[in-house]
Amino acid sequence: MISFFEWFFELQKGLHQRLFSWLPLSLGDLIYVLLGITLLYSLIGLFKKKNRNSSIIRTLIIVNIFYFTYQIFWGMLYFQTPIIKKLSSQEAPEIEKAKKLALRYLEKCRVTRQSVHEDHHGIFIVTDLKSVQQEILNQQAKLPPYISDKKATNILSIKHSLFKNVMSYTGILGYYNPFTAEAQYNSELPATFVPFTTAHESSHQLGFAREQEANFVGYLMGVHSNNLDLRYSTEYFTLKSLLRFIVDEDPEFVKSVIKNYSPAMKRDRAYERNFILRHQGWLDDFFGFTNNLFLKSNQQEGSVTYSYFIDLLLNYEK
Repeated sequence: MISFFEWFFELQKGLHQRLFSWLPLSLGDLIYVLLGITLLYSLIGLFKKKNRNSSIIRTLIIVNIFYFTYQIFWGMLYFQTPIIKKLSSQEAPEIEKAKKLALRYLEKCRVTRQSVHEDHHGIFIVTDLKSVQQEILNQQAKLPPYISDKKATNILSIKHSLFKNVMSYTGILGYYNPFTAEAQYNSELPATFVPFTTAHESSHQLGFAREQEANFVGYLMGVHSNNLDLRYSTEYFTLKSLLRFIVDEDPEFVKSVIKNYSPAMKRDRAYERNFILRHQGWLDDFFGFTNNLFLKSNQQEGSVTYSYFIDLLLNYEK
């Protein structure tokens, strides 16, 4: 049954991307707005005795159609064979191996950072986002066949979300819309986030549903890229992920690595931290809680634990 849904996704993803990629704005976002208005109208009807029964029926019908369509187009892909089972080695991640890899990616970041552009404050900027997006499409077709047998459509359907202001306060960097096959990203993010977030969401477009597998496929796209913006964003994400994995076991090691960031990397890190601090609040907590429930209900560890990406990374590197 899962194989059937994988086949169906391959069939419909190209069709969806062709239908909606030409639109300059996100149709998926507009669908969510209309859905929200419709549900709000139905919920208001619950308080009116005259229309209560019809409002209840209408609400249930909308929710069921929405959920059924979601499962058909996307939800069943969470049950695919995990990527970790496709790797020859399946050892549990070890702190010492993660430390060695962190030092390697520290050096990679220091070198790549010297070749990218920055603004007048010395903060990393992406000068040509279209070329980054096109490079991601090119890299989709170069994924190792033992990891991905999914077909790249070579259709550019990556768009900035209409909800960018809200997303900045929720901690959501981007998302994939299963109803229109659009990859959305928050254009207000610091530039260090944007290329890798785009690669991550394009991994969902390919058909990788699990969040940390999308991170790993995005990593494969970015780390071997000749596009320096994409490569730096990917290397920097990988370094941060390794440090988050190590910090509870050896916080002093993490401090020493951060201390050895290049001056340019330290400026990028400070800008990221300021952005996050400016946008923290109850919305961030609420969406973190709901996202945690969503991930756990779809065969994933939850939003707090990201060790599966490190597990994939260390096994792949070996």
